[in-house]
Amino acid sequence: MLAAVPARRVDVAERRARLAARQRLTPARRNDDVVAMTDDLVALHATDPVTVYLSAAARMRTPALGPLDAALYEDRTLLRHHAMRRTLWVFGRETARLAHCAATVDVLPPQRRQLLTALTEAGVADPERWYDEAAEVICATLIENGPLTGREVGQRLPELTLPLHLGGTSRFAATIAAHTRVLLVMGFEGRVLRARPTGSWINGQYRWAAAHAWVPGGIGEPLDRRSAAAGLARRCLRAFGPVTKADLQWWTRWTVATTTRALADVDAVEVDLDGATGFLLPDDLEPVPAPEPGVALLPGLDPSTMGWKQREFYLDPAHVPVLFDRNGNGGPTAWVDGRIVGGWAQRRDGTVVLRLLVDVGAENRVALERAAYELERLLGDVRFTPRFPAPLQAELLDA
Repeated sequence: MLAAVPARRVDVAERRARLAARQRLTPARRNDDVVAMTDDLVALHATDPVTVYLSAAARMRTPALGPLDAALYEDRTLLRHHAMRRTLWVFGRETARLAHCAATVDVLPPQRRQLLTALTEAGVADPERWYDEAAEVICATLIENGPLTGREVGQRLPELTLPLHLGGTSRFAATIAAHTRVLLVMGFEGRVLRARPTGSWINGQYRWAAAHAWVPGGIGEPLDRRSAAAGLARRCLRAFGPVTKADLQWWTRWTVATTTRALADVDAVEVDLDGATGFLLPDDLEPVPAPEPGVALLPGLDPSTMGWKQREFYLDPAHVPVLFDRNGNGGPTAWVDGRIVGGWAQRRDGTVVLRLLVDVGAENRVALERAAYELERLLGDVRFTPRFPAPLQAELLDA
């Protein structure tokens, strides 16, 4: 009987090397193609609109805001859409289609049920019919007059603005106009997409567009869920591998069964992560040498910060309470050679200030200070507060 072949070992040094290279955190890996960059990262977190722009700028050879604007609102090669973990993301078109069929379909039903329940409680006799008819008339209005804000939709269709009570007796309870919730559910369905914001690029209030009017084909024809899950898992392993099963399940919020099947469908290969089991794609098993040195200042919720559930290989657990809020949202971070070494904040006068939590050496410190100066120049007169600030940001602002 043949002896089992030991799984290839991927140590911490190689994992950091892979992270730095695949996540475009080294000078040689930076470029100005924001669509290719987004595809390489699978997606950009978009819960905080600032994240999208600063995640891209940190990976560009010539940092600028205009290319992302063009991709989102002129070429429309990047799309905003809810998907994994009910998070709002920015995707390339094909990845948006995969994510919709592999993840958004799971978060849609509870959103629709919540709306139908609220309609029933508001006295609507047939809530499903009411929703279907409301969605049709909103689509027609957006095709003829869009993109429109939620307020503008309500002004044009006042019959859809009946008040709904959501949240029961919890502290999140609120009364909202029905059409705003209809738009949200339509977004989960892929029938409408978020278009240009109502203010500047740091604004999180968006206009709505009918999906097929905004981009040819909209989100695209439905895919078999299993094929979509395999496609999404393949992209995740390419960007973040090696990942553990727990990493992939957390990132997608799939069931254990779906996660296991997706790994099998892409022929993922087990590797040894110093005692834990990780997975790589079968064509990605060659050792990765250490890349050139590289530093980066990444915004809150950046994909590199949030890409793994088990983060010990790039983040000292002792620093989690300082760099993450109580809900697990990562704040702005400073990186050196594929690991988090501190954080940063923008003060009211526009100064970007750093707090390093480990000794990175004089050369890396100077490089990070240069990155802070370049970030100040990129932001110019813009002032922002992260949507989910970590304790370190408060400390830096009070200092």
